[in-house]
Amino acid sequence: MKKKLLNDIDPAFVEEIKKFRTLKEIIEYGTKKGGDKRQFIFLDANKKVDERSFNQTWDEITALGTYYYLNGIDGGKKVAIIAENSYEWIVSYYATLIGGNIAVPMDIKLTDAEIVSQLVRGGCDAMIYCDATAHFADAVKADENNPVKEFYNVSDFPEYKEKGRQAIKAGDTRCIDAEVKADDLACIVYTSGTTGLSKGVMLSHYNITSNVTASCSVQKGEHAIGFLPLNHTFCWVGALFSGYLLAEWGYICDGIKDLQKDMQTYKPQNFSAVPLVVNTIYDRIWRTAKKTGQTEKLKKGLKISKFLYKHGIDVRRKLFKTIIDNLGGELEFIICGGANLDPKYEQGMNDFGIQIINGYGMTECSPAITVNLRDHVRFGSVGQALPCNEIKIMYPDEFGVGEIYVRGTNVMQGYYNDPEATAEAFDGEWLRTGDYGKMDEDGYLYFVGRKKNLIVLTNGKNVSPEEIEDKLICIDYVSEVLVYQENDKITAEFFLNTEEYPDAADRLRDDVHNVNETLPKFKRVTSIKVRDTEFPKTTTMKIIRDRSYYENENKS
Repeated sequence: MKKKLLNDIDPAFVEEIKKFRTLKEIIEYGTKKGGDKRQFIFLDANKKVDERSFNQTWDEITALGTYYYLNGIDGGKKVAIIAENSYEWIVSYYATLIGGNIAVPMDIKLTDAEIVSQLVRGGCDAMIYCDATAHFADAVKADENNPVKEFYNVSDFPEYKEKGRQAIKAGDTRCIDAEVKADDLACIVYTSGTTGLSKGVMLSHYNITSNVTASCSVQKGEHAIGFLPLNHTFCWVGALFSGYLLAEWGYICDGIKDLQKDMQTYKPQNFSAVPLVVNTIYDRIWRTAKKTGQTEKLKKGLKISKFLYKHGIDVRRKLFKTIIDNLGGELEFIICGGANLDPKYEQGMNDFGIQIINGYGMTECSPAITVNLRDHVRFGSVGQALPCNEIKIMYPDEFGVGEIYVRGTNVMQGYYNDPEATAEAFDGEWLRTGDYGKMDEDGYLYFVGRKKNLIVLTNGKNVSPEEIEDKLICIDYVSEVLVYQENDKITAEFFLNTEEYPDAADRLRDDVHNVNETLPKFKRVTSIKVRDTEFPKTTTMKIIRDRSYYENENKS
């Protein structure tokens, strides 16, 4: 299917970036294009604002990469990065890649045992850590199977970089001149491993490069802020490499807790987020309106705005200027992925003049697979396939729902040292995503749910819990909901906003009944539970679905 490109993307730029085959080429291109222009703003170790230009970043990554070489990390070596989000994290990542080494970004929210397991199974040669993650380094050193030869603390980076600069001045250009090929392994990224040992996804330079260039050929962004964990691939495409192609700067958030303050300070034009962030922003807008007695005024403004918009008059950003100003004043769109997004929030934010660009992906695909375009959005869908891949629906049912298959240059090389899992993941050239979805006649994909979450009833019917959750979450006072099978019943467990809705529990049964009326009988909720606390979540802010986790939680 022919892709519809944005009108303001220069075709010459699209053709230019298509030639790239490695991440090193992207970094070199962006450095030349950006030059002395600001690339990053961040807080230093003393919580003071600092910044770097593209040229300054290049100086630091080549210096650090050269220091790696002085210590035997000289191409093809695996470098684990286990540190908090920081400019130093980014420098260590880039330095690893330009020297032809392999980055192994890790999740700092894992346990010592999980980190040691991943490092040992990955055969990592070096480890980057910070003061806050030093306990991981200690655990790795104490393990008898520890393969790590070099340990680097980001606090010592100034010393490392100075030694690297001196070596470059003395003529050591091995890192700078290192040959990197398209099929070379760039990263090993471990999956969450909720049902067993995590698997190491092997992504080549061209896997990631083709995904980044494809994304930038259909979307255009300007200055941004980043708060997603840097070990997740979504952040790489949405910021770390797209910023090089577009020569745009970004602020590295110190933490999501300061997101609103950071938006007001750095005034992003866009940022990437998981649905929970979008939901939180939208719900906060309405909570603020309620607390200030502006709810009816806001509803009236929306009614007027929608009427005018239907007649070709767009006054959203003027009419809702106060809301937009609270988000920095320049926010135009949010790129959203990583979990299911309720269309209510997508439409709701759009009504205020801020677009939600919803997409779909997975680590095994570097990670972006589909995305909506700013001038071609279909609410409820996750967009069309990116130019780097194609998708199809396998074994669709009577509703057109089947498993999503993907084939393209962004699809992983396989799972590290796990040929059985790799073989199981593929059907010929096609990757089995393990996700269910359907496509419309124009190729827009609609995500339905995860295959592993599927509820299989004794009557033979298959039910996607995510589909039901999407409807139940639209109840005003429902903060969180999890649908699962229990004794052949479809059970919905809720966490309610009783602070603003004291009668929520009393209203719940009737409102669930109303939702049930919109569903086929076999998909209706037959059991309701209410919990007193938020659901436990994964490190990517997704509700943990594994029921055994809750059984252990209750025992403790």
